[in-house]
Amino acid sequence: MIEFSHVSKTYKDVKALDDVSFTIEPGGVTGFVGPNGAGKSTALRILVGLCRATSGSATVLGVPYHELERPAHQVGTLLDAGALHPGRSGRETLTLGAVALGLPGPRVGEVLDLVGLTRKEARRAVGSYSLGMRQRLGIAHALLGGPRVLVLDEPANGLDPQGIRWMRTLLRDLADAGCAVLLSSHLLHEVEQVADHIVVIGRGRVLVQGTVAELDRGGGLEQTFLELTANADRSAR
Repeated sequence: MIEFSHVSKTYKDVKALDDVSFTIEPGGVTGFVGPNGAGKSTALRILVGLCRATSGSATVLGVPYHELERPAHQVGTLLDAGALHPGRSGRETLTLGAVALGLPGPRVGEVLDLVGLTRKEARRAVGSYSLGMRQRLGIAHALLGGPRVLVLDEPANGLDPQGIRWMRTLLRDLADAGCAVLLSSHLLHEVEQVADHIVVIGRGRVLVQGTVAELDRGGGLEQTFLELTANADRSAR
């Protein structure tokens, strides 16, 4: 459903991504993990057509994102919850999205219930929301079209422990229903609670990928992650 094939991205003299390749199948959650600045956000932006790869290709459902028919119905994205218009209410934000997608009005209430925002909260201006509430609203917006693929960048930011448990359950339920979920984060211990597969990236390169069990090398997944990223940093110097 999602395929990165030898993707590289260079900004002037900086190589943000270097020959990145991995595949994500439907019915699972893939954690895309690495320290801040590893290249995760650049890869996701290339995937959803917000910037171009210098070389290689990234496809969703077999084609580049811009070639999808009605892409927002097939791919739900949350790349920056802070980009939501602060002057609109949560309900207005979702209603405008629903209108743009040609969805019936009741869909707004359905996704509000799904992400746990109350009717009272939905009437408030987004600018008054906590970061956690904006994350919930952003996920609601991503789910409006009932997508087959979900791409989330750091969705746990700002969520309290209850919110994190809610998000894990939501993503697991979506994956079990056949959705392909790509979850980017620098918080390995959060990702491994829900992910089936993990791709570790550092300094723009895929360092290792596999199931959680495959990557747990005796000392624990966290230790493996720290060793891999430290080695990537040393190699770049």
